[in-house]
Amino acid sequence: MCGIVAAAARREVSEILLEGLRRLEYRGYDSAGMALIDGKQNLLLHKRQGKVKELERAQQKEPYLGSTGISHTRWATHGEPSRENAHPHSSGQRVALVHNGIIENHADLRKELIASGYAMDSATDTEVVVHLLHRELESGASLLQAMRQTVSRLDGAYALAAIDVKSPEEVVGARKGSPLVVGVGIGENFLASDQMALRQVTDRFIYLEEGDLVRITPSSVQVFDRAGEEVQRATARIADAVEIPDMGDFDHYMIKEIFEQPEALKATFADTQDCGEIEKRFGSGATEVFDRVKNIQIVACGTSFHAGLVARYWLEELAGIACEVEVASEFRYRKRVQHEGTLLVAISQSGETADTLAALRNASDGEFIGSLVIANVDNSSLVRECDLVFLTQAGAEIGVASTKAFTTQLVALLMLTLALGRRREMPKERQEGIVSGLKKLPDYVRETLELDASIQVLSEAFIPKRHALFLGRGIQYPIAMEGALKLKEISYIHAEAYPAGELKHGPLALVDNDMPVVAVAPNDELLEKLKSNLEEVRSRGGELFVFADREAGFANEARVQVLPMPHCPEVIKPIVYTVALQLLSYHVAVQKGTDVDKPRNLAKSVTVE
Repeated sequence: MCGIVAAAARREVSEILLEGLRRLEYRGYDSAGMALIDGKQNLLLHKRQGKVKELERAQQKEPYLGSTGISHTRWATHGEPSRENAHPHSSGQRVALVHNGIIENHADLRKELIASGYAMDSATDTEVVVHLLHRELESGASLLQAMRQTVSRLDGAYALAAIDVKSPEEVVGARKGSPLVVGVGIGENFLASDQMALRQVTDRFIYLEEGDLVRITPSSVQVFDRAGEEVQRATARIADAVEIPDMGDFDHYMIKEIFEQPEALKATFADTQDCGEIEKRFGSGATEVFDRVKNIQIVACGTSFHAGLVARYWLEELAGIACEVEVASEFRYRKRVQHEGTLLVAISQSGETADTLAALRNASDGEFIGSLVIANVDNSSLVRECDLVFLTQAGAEIGVASTKAFTTQLVALLMLTLALGRRREMPKERQEGIVSGLKKLPDYVRETLELDASIQVLSEAFIPKRHALFLGRGIQYPIAMEGALKLKEISYIHAEAYPAGELKHGPLALVDNDMPVVAVAPNDELLEKLKSNLEEVRSRGGELFVFADREAGFANEARVQVLPMPHCPEVIKPIVYTVALQLLSYHVAVQKGTDVDKPRNLAKSVTVE
């Protein structure tokens, strides 16, 4: 979502700020801006609606230069996308501030500030923060003191960075509920919401903890905990270069990332040979925790939630372990009764998903025997706060609609099933079958990718449609849910998924010749029942698109188009079929002319509630 980049240096930093924003563009945003303090201690402010390129044009037309500055890409929460609502916000021509998160008590603070003489120029919740900060500064506080007093008035989540013309060499930041990281340089220091924004200037980072305040200058970094005490946070060195990859010969990042899945899946499994090796992938304390596991509670959002739903089938059927899966935003707000010996499993591509992080923090002492995160980003908040960690090897995923991050999550969850199942007397032949399936998975995905041209032809039927129905049975029902989500995310076609057996209980009323129905039909024990469900659709004029095992006995006929899928082991079919549905959604979106990589209203990393 929103991105923050800030710098305090002994050199001019406007291009550093712009480059940082470019590296955060993939996260989703609607406006961009930056504020600098020049050599005469003037506050200079550029803000533009739209892409970072618009901000670049403004900078080219009227260059603003300075060695201390803050910048931001905004994803609208309060107030429509506009130049007025873009960050940074300023007050009194003295102080400027950028903010990620949501201030929940902004309405009361707004009334208070208006009553004390402040004029509001935007509809944002953020503007109240900068005016509070200004009021504290005008009363004689330092920028650090003013920030401490200001955040004490705020309810909600925030990552903040601010500059003051009367303290021209410093940037002060604060975090609560939204990520903020310090980039450590030589003669310069930085703040950002994502370390990726700073990889062009440093490989050393300090990850701020909940409630921290930070003050940076060109020569120093000071961190203060929520009690106001100065503390030393560890500096981590990131050895591997993290660069935003280009699209190469592909038209979009999404299709490039779909085709990168064989290698990502192979790297995530890493040719592990036995269960003992698999267990080590979850961390040094995994053996002790796994020995105590009797139940699993999965929390996640969006696509990661669908991965959890697939895992429930694996864990219960293959490992004999009870599993509950819940959307993190619901889990965190309800009263719960947990079974003894429950492991909390959090799934998040970014490791910063606000609701999933809050669900972890909301867990009471003793409620779980431990916590495990499956994420794609090392040193993210969830990774730092969970007991056990499994890092998927998807690599940078730029497209907002998750593809390779989702399928590598499924590999991690199948490996978790294997590690836990061997403690529940999982038959050896079943263990060997899972390992064999994971080893062969990249080849089956490559075989599915060879269907790309056929899926592109099939997708043409969806162009004039406004709605679509996805059906699946058993473990393929969550895959149908994921297929529907992908289609609605990037093509803006309204799509819903149902268990095929639920057709007669309501959804059948929607079926007509304008409602395409996509069915996931592997050759499993539920196939005959699914065939009966599909006949119900066809008899009511529905047009069927069946993704079926090539040995399942489906054939093209009137109002039925069949895509023959590879015949592969049952245990990996959810992953293989996912790839085909990703290709379908991609080609529909391309032909409808939508912004495939940056769909409207969506963000890559959802760091606000």
